[in-house]
Amino acid sequence: MAIPPAALVNRNKKHFIGVPAPLGYVAGVGRGATGFTTRSDIGPARDANDVSDDRHAPPNKRKKNSKEEEDDDDEDLNDSNYDEFSGYGGSLFSKDPYDKDDEEADAIYEAIDKRMDEKRKEYREKRLKEELERYRQERPKIQQQFSDLKRGLVSVSEDEWRNVPEVGDARNRKMRNPRAEKFTPLPDSVLARNLGGETTSSIEANIATPGSAGGTVTPSGLSTPGMLTPTGDLDLCKIGQARNTLMNVKLSQVSDSVEGQTVVDPKGYLTDLQSMIPTYGGDINDIKKARLLLKSVRETNPNHPPAWIASARLEEVTGKVQAARNLIMKGCEVNPKSEDLWLEAARLQSGDTARAVIAQAVRHVPNSVRVWIRAADLETETKAKKRVYRKALEHIPNSVRLWKAAVELEEPEDARILLSRAVECCPTSVDLWLALARLETYENARKVLNKARENIPTDRQIWTTAAKLEEANGNHHMVEKIIERAISSLSANGVEINREHWFKEAIEAEKSGSVQCCKALVRAIIGHGVEEEDCKHTWMEDAEACANQGAFECARTIYAHALSVFPSKKSIWLRAAYFEKTNGSRESLEALLQRAVAHCPKSEVLWLMGAKSKWMAEDVPAARGILSLAFQANPNSEEIWLAAVKLESENSEYERARRLLAKARASAPTPRVMMKSAKLEWALEDLDKALILLDEALKVFPDYAKLWMMKGQIEEQKADQKQAWDTYHQGLKKCQNSVPLWLLLSRLEEKKGQLTKARSVLEKARLRCPKCPLLWLEAVRVEARAGLKDIANTLMAKALQECPASGVLWAEAVFLEPRPQRKTKSVDALKRCEHDPHVLLAVSKLFWTERKNQKCREWFNRTVKIDPDLGDAWAYFYKFELINGTEETQEEVRRRCISAEPHHGEYWCTVSKDIKNWRMPTKQILAAVARDIPIPV
Repeated sequence: MAIPPAALVNRNKKHFIGVPAPLGYVAGVGRGATGFTTRSDIGPARDANDVSDDRHAPPNKRKKNSKEEEDDDDEDLNDSNYDEFSGYGGSLFSKDPYDKDDEEADAIYEAIDKRMDEKRKEYREKRLKEELERYRQERPKIQQQFSDLKRGLVSVSEDEWRNVPEVGDARNRKMRNPRAEKFTPLPDSVLARNLGGETTSSIEANIATPGSAGGTVTPSGLSTPGMLTPTGDLDLCKIGQARNTLMNVKLSQVSDSVEGQTVVDPKGYLTDLQSMIPTYGGDINDIKKARLLLKSVRETNPNHPPAWIASARLEEVTGKVQAARNLIMKGCEVNPKSEDLWLEAARLQSGDTARAVIAQAVRHVPNSVRVWIRAADLETETKAKKRVYRKALEHIPNSVRLWKAAVELEEPEDARILLSRAVECCPTSVDLWLALARLETYENARKVLNKARENIPTDRQIWTTAAKLEEANGNHHMVEKIIERAISSLSANGVEINREHWFKEAIEAEKSGSVQCCKALVRAIIGHGVEEEDCKHTWMEDAEACANQGAFECARTIYAHALSVFPSKKSIWLRAAYFEKTNGSRESLEALLQRAVAHCPKSEVLWLMGAKSKWMAEDVPAARGILSLAFQANPNSEEIWLAAVKLESENSEYERARRLLAKARASAPTPRVMMKSAKLEWALEDLDKALILLDEALKVFPDYAKLWMMKGQIEEQKADQKQAWDTYHQGLKKCQNSVPLWLLLSRLEEKKGQLTKARSVLEKARLRCPKCPLLWLEAVRVEARAGLKDIANTLMAKALQECPASGVLWAEAVFLEPRPQRKTKSVDALKRCEHDPHVLLAVSKLFWTERKNQKCREWFNRTVKIDPDLGDAWAYFYKFELINGTEETQEEVRRRCISAEPHHGEYWCTVSKDIKNWRMPTKQILAAVARDIPIPV
């Protein structure tokens, strides 16, 4: 069949003819041709801003050009080139002359543009820089990726450079490398076909030899690497077995030929592998740069020891310890007088090698104290250490550090002999003199200290040590003299007398047991450098500072001196009394108070403190005596009257208490006296007499809210709610701002079942007393007790808006929330009221509900520390310890609560102010409140 000519033409036609060239195609580049560009491709060599050559054009052409420009301007100003926001595309005033006003306006606009540009310039440049850095990190340049390989081109030889093929010259590659041979591995099927199906069940011994695995011979005469030579006794199906045999041969080479056990330690193998991992986790390029830099420093200045040390530490960090040792030893050879280099070399070495290195160091730097101390540290036996130190002292006899180290290793007798020699070699070392004085007898110690004062006349420690020595041997009268002589001698020798340093010396003397020395120091220094008008303030601060550091004798001495200077200052007596009450004994407190009331007889507090101290010691007659003396000094004092009444009532002397109150009402009829009189009758269950007393009191003091409250509560107790309601209303007419009265009336309405009236009372109260947290809290609780949670939450939100800094409201709000939201609410509460005890107590209870006992205990401690007068915090803390703590922690909380004597708190006041518990002590109140208080849930 004949083929048509058109088909032949189509067969010979290339497929790319008539197709557009691909992007970036350059003709001839594949065969090594290089493209070039002519002037016709780029046009005339003239800048776009060059002046036109129209000046040589004929006039008619120039006219034509100017006409075209006018047409262009008209085109710029026509409606099609107008934009509503941007205006015309061209300049409206390009034909007008450019004068100074235009120039000034352009300058102003340019300044404004520049100013507007500078506003965000820093931020814009910073953001641009960050984006550029991020882009370069994500898409690094080729040259950055191969920078480390480029550095390796330094080691390429000249022959290797010549053998690098040219890029794009692939067609001549065979001609340039005629010896290159092409290898084609044969498939297994060809080999199996040539074998003719013959198999064998054994593998020759030479299979594992190098010659037998060299390759196969192809029909063309070329060998095929990697294939076994097909012979008649080879089974290709067992190539895998041959591989296993090779592996077994290699493994057997590492086994012990004698015992047949492997020499590979399976336990130490992984350890060795771990040690081969470099400990440095940084970039390897940084290490290379640091190495080059340090090498340059070493070569530039080989006598600079820090360069050698830094190089060695770099190698150590990268895991090359041996290289570090070699470097540091080379540095020691170059700088044999550098102790830092020798010490670093000894640190890098281990065991005997380190001792050998330090021995060389001692020979080169025999006067280095640090080298000798390092040499002693490297010794393991005490005897060897002593020998090293004594050898060191032969070379450096004036080193205090070496003497101290040598003395520490000796027994007391040998140490005394060494110190005798040490103070001769180092006569200006205070520590050596004092150490020798401590080891000597009393007489010799005095001589030693006298010599020390002669050699070092400007040190105060020698004088204070001498004073302590005299006190220790019973010569108390000498202590004061020595301290006075010390201050005069030091001042004569030009030493500045610093009060702080001397007070520290006194505190240290007290802590070491030298009380007389401590007192002498305080008395000698207390008035030094203090202005007369600042004496009282400065001394009180000094006393508090000493007490905070536990130096009670120092503080006591300061108070005694201040009282001797200011005997009539009541504030100093009170501070001293509180100090003795906290840190002293009862006898010292009573002695101080006796002196206090003698100097300040008009101070009621001092009399009452003395009476209470006697009463707490169960010495009631003495307490009565003190109060009788107080009556004589302060005949109409309300506090003393009430203290006497409390003393008698607490000791069950009710008739005496009544007589005292009657006298008090006659001589000093104050609201508190009237209230205490009614309260005594109420406590003794004589309600009618109590009401009579209250009526009498209200006639005289109608604006004293507590009288109205007591009367209403007594009437409630008698179940006369109508009369109580009338009493509360009358009281509110007289005392409209009394929050407790409003609360009592609201609770009375709620008790009667009048919830709406209770709400109305609280709303009136909030109008009378705006921004009162207690009224808002009661309103929220009224709704919560009625089961109206939604209304309670709404009221709480309003309350927090009106009183955003109320800790009581925030504490209640935390537990109004569902359990998942309580933690978030507590965080908000802490932000608003960080130091409010009610909020801290709420957080403590929250941790309690989550069973985080340790955190709960920490927050309870924080709460009672901020406000020790909050009884509810103590009660919750005590109940928590009763459930989760030990007997020791329970006793600790109980003791701290009794010491704090709290008086406030919702649950606490419910128990403590109950008339049935009027004589209950703090310990019993704590137990009762903890028993009744609910566990947080």
